Amino acid sequence: MKEPDEILLGFTQAVRSAGVRVTPDRAAAFLTATSLVGAGGLASTYTAGRATLCSGPDDLDRYDQVFEAWFAGRDDLPRTVPRGAPRTVRSTLPLGDPGEDGDDAKSDPVASIASDVEVLRHRDVASASADEKALLDHLIGMLHPRPPRRRATRHSPSRRGDIDMRRTMRRTMRNFGEPSRILHRRRGHQARRIVLLVDVSASMRSYADALLRLAHRISTSAASTSRHNTEVFTLGTRLTRVTHAMQTRDADRALMRAGEQVPDWSGGTRLGETLGAFLDRWGARGMARGAVVVVFSDGWEQGDTTELAAQMQRLSRLAHHVVWVNPHRGKAGYEPVQQGILAVLPYCDDFVAGHSVRSFERVLEVIADA
Repeated sequence: MKEPDEILLGFTQAVRSAGVRVTPDRAAAFLTATSLVGAGGLASTYTAGRATLCSGPDDLDRYDQVFEAWFAGRDDLPRTVPRGAPRTVRSTLPLGDPGEDGDDAKSDPVASIASDVEVLRHRDVASASADEKALLDHLIGMLHPRPPRRRATRHSPSRRGDIDMRRTMRRTMRNFGEPSRILHRRRGHQARRIVLLVDVSASMRSYADALLRLAHRISTSAASTSRHNTEVFTLGTRLTRVTHAMQTRDADRALMRAGEQVPDWSGGTRLGETLGAFLDRWGARGMARGAVVVVFSDGWEQGDTTELAAQMQRLSRLAHHVVWVNPHRGKAGYEPVQQGILAVLPYCDDFVAGHSVRSFERVLEVIADA
């Protein structure tokens, strides 16, 4: 018998295949809603999915058809409503749409839960409560990173592209010189290396856990498709490589292993020295060459900012793309006035926020498009 989460996730995929725009955050909201209202009955499961997975009236018919087909005859979840009964409901408004039934929407606990999840996606992770943090961790685990791509150096057979003279001539020779079909080749694409440098100093204490979870999500996602093409380091008063720990599938266990390796957690910040150590030992030897390098830091520097600027200049010459993620960037009224930030900005290709799940989604988009 399948686990309930597997059944529900399979259902979200089926709804997506039917043409309903089921985003990762909607799928996460659906799982959260079913866990709160109880997934044991089809009535509650139907209501939870209708409130969280459908974004408008056009999605309702498709959702009803998929629901009836998916759960018809299933023994995995006990049936509490007659088959086909959910299809009688037709008047639900999209979440967040004001209308005549606004008071009913407010009284719907599932709609309220979905709305809370959407609000939480924009919440600063530093201000989250313990319960909210648990849900934020779940939402980070539901993100879907896409690795940046680059042109491969080798060619592969293709129906279109440049004429592959060597293969075409070999086929002609096998046919004793008779003209043969012209074969083509083209250069494909392969994943570009990602290097993540996470500041774990005292000024980043409120964000370090969430940022390392994001790094873990990127690392494990890339490991399944890109031959372990992601490197993760922590920055503080010294540089620590935690790549192996971040490849652990379970996020909590990965962070625990990383914490055991990092000796300067919540300590001082010497960004210039640690970036120099990275470049001297790993970056200049090939790790940063042609890579997308992402630095997660607020830019507070205890050392010399001139040294920080010099090391960032070295990094920008080696890397394909440099992204600086600052948790304070997305806050109202923020101005990049810190000496450390002013020193690094000329050498950054992107300067983005990194304080909420929504901003993490933007970070993943920037990485994928680099």
